Amino acid sequence: MTEPSSGDITRFLQLWSEGDETALEKLTPLVYRELYRLAAGYMRGEQPEHTLQATALVNEAYLRLIDWKNAQWKNRGHFLGVAAQVMRRVLVDYARSRRSDKRGGGARPVSLDEAPRLAQDRVGLLVDVDEALNRLAAIDPKRAKVVELRYFGGLSVEETAEVLKISPITVIRNWNLAKAWLLRELGATTDEA
Repeated sequence: MTEPSSGDITRFLQLWSEGDETALEKLTPLVYRELYRLAAGYMRGEQPEHTLQATALVNEAYLRLIDWKNAQWKNRGHFLGVAAQVMRRVLVDYARSRRSDKRGGGARPVSLDEAPRLAQDRVGLLVDVDEALNRLAAIDPKRAKVVELRYFGGLSVEETAEVLKISPITVIRNWNLAKAWLLRELGATTDEA
């Protein structure tokens, strides 16, 4: 089976935006593969025992995306950018619910021997990254968008450049500066704790 072209996806997105329900039927398998690729890339960076799987992330993101009946999709890049935002919301909501569970909501007592393993859980880190990213967005929305697309959306440098309509070298520059800023912010957060 050949990979769909960016033009095919764009055409179906635009037809769907105009109310063509048959376009959604044709679009679904195309964007589902794209979403799964993004989700799988992100989930590779998670701990092996992470309870949210790429398929569940894709399904939740897809359900939220198809609910946007009045969205005016411009192209594949626009769709992937919005999908990255939706995946970020799904992942952060999931992490917040897990964090809440760990603070007593159904938590089981643990021995001191188990405590170091639990401290390595990255649930809190995801929420901290999201909060730091919101602070970055307040002062530099372009760099925050690059992080969102690359970190939460799993987009490559080239895909991020396509979505943002900037050059790949600008993406790399913004990515590196944003990472440095976030590392400093996250270090300050953990130092204060």
